[in-house]
Amino acid sequence: MIQQSKLLIELSDLEKIDVKKMYKIYDKWPELAHAAYEFKQKQIKFSKIDHIVFAGMGGSGTIGDIFSAIFSNTDIHVTNVKGYILPKTVDSKTLVITTSVSGNTQETLTVLKSASNTDCQIIAFSSGGEMEEFCLEKNIEFIKIEKIHSPRASLVNFLYSILKILEPILSINSIDIKNSINEMKKLRNQISSDNLDENNESLNLAKWIVGIPLIYYPHGLQAAAIRFKNNLQENSKIHAITEDVVEACHNGVVAWEKVSNVQPILIRGTDDYYKTKERWAILKEYFDEKQIKYEEIISVEGNILSKIINLIYLLDYSTIYHAVILKNDPSPVNSINFIKSKL
Repeated sequence: MIQQSKLLIELSDLEKIDVKKMYKIYDKWPELAHAAYEFKQKQIKFSKIDHIVFAGMGGSGTIGDIFSAIFSNTDIHVTNVKGYILPKTVDSKTLVITTSVSGNTQETLTVLKSASNTDCQIIAFSSGGEMEEFCLEKNIEFIKIEKIHSPRASLVNFLYSILKILEPILSINSIDIKNSINEMKKLRNQISSDNLDENNESLNLAKWIVGIPLIYYPHGLQAAAIRFKNNLQENSKIHAITEDVVEACHNGVVAWEKVSNVQPILIRGTDDYYKTKERWAILKEYFDEKQIKYEEIISVEGNILSKIINLIYLLDYSTIYHAVILKNDPSPVNSINFIKSKL
């Protein structure tokens, strides 16, 4: 007799608590990514780029984090601006990329307006809003991309559209990009809302989190760790912390000498730098000796895009499931709306 796997949450709970059905968008992420990448965009020529500035906040800021990792093995310097100030180093060999899903993010609009007063190259992405209006007025290259559900759920259609446009200057190629989507399809079979049982890694992680997650990461996977923190805060409505694993070994680990409700989560790459692997082993030994329970999430094999986007896919799902477990609707962000209303 075949034993059935145990359900960890009911689909009816997911449907009831996730009122705006964010989980259904994630169930379609591979198709959304594929459609965005295959969409016929006009070719844009960038000349002699040696510096790229990505400007974006929140979910849009994740895009800059991902591209920073992709460009890390090239001669192109990347600056991520999550705020109002355009770097003074911007010149004619700089490409400024502004991304705002809504098109109304004030910090990003400020950077765009500052960039328009320089001789840099500019391209902007949004679903419309003030950004589209400003670009049309100033004759700035603008690409309109549909918002799907919310800025954070719209990550893949924005990311893969931008990947298509920047492909001529990337260190990864179309095969790498398509492989990242194929890996997402494989992962979906394990972690989507069709599999709410004990074999779902995202759901298991969501059930494990009962305190404050402290997310350790190697430098190359920072984008996935920050995104995980952000979505634990936005979707689950809980506090979360991120730390670079190497830097933490010079300061943060001391905090483990005191008992707390903080829970370590280790975000690891399949081929981390050998000294980073050494650090992971030592940290795990320390946790074992102190009887501190931890969780490990290991990336898929493949190129840097595949590693990061599939970690984000797995971890984003876990924040939705965790929200449902806590009976929190993942979509509303009332605190953010309060702050925006005061600006």
